[in-house]
Amino acid sequence: MAESTPKIQILKGAESDLSAATYQIHDESHTIGNALRWMLMKNPKVEFCGYTAPHPSENHINMRIQMYDGLSSLTALIQALKDLDDLCVTIDEEYSKSLHNDQYERWDEKS
Repeated sequence: MAESTPKIQILKGAESDLSAATYQIHDESHTIGNALRWMLMKNPKVEFCGYTAPHPSENHINMRIQMYDGLSSLTALIQALKDLDDLCVTIDEEYSKSLHNDQYERWDEKS
């Protein structure tokens, strides 16, 4: 039986207090990388955040996070993931509400 790869790993070279660390996020691409980087950079305690997709044939991204004042980059990452999830839920709810309540031209395609 093959061992499963954890969704997120901390790569070598991280500060012991995790104030600066690179996280490898498996089975993800630029779609989550760019959105997560944007959400992290909205946090004023984040000094730097960037990500790379090392190679198109490798199905992961590397996310580098550096914090001010020795704060934990892991805490910032978890909060950014929660905030991004909340944002997606809000967008989905507003889209569904608009789709049902607003006036659009509708048609049934007959094949």
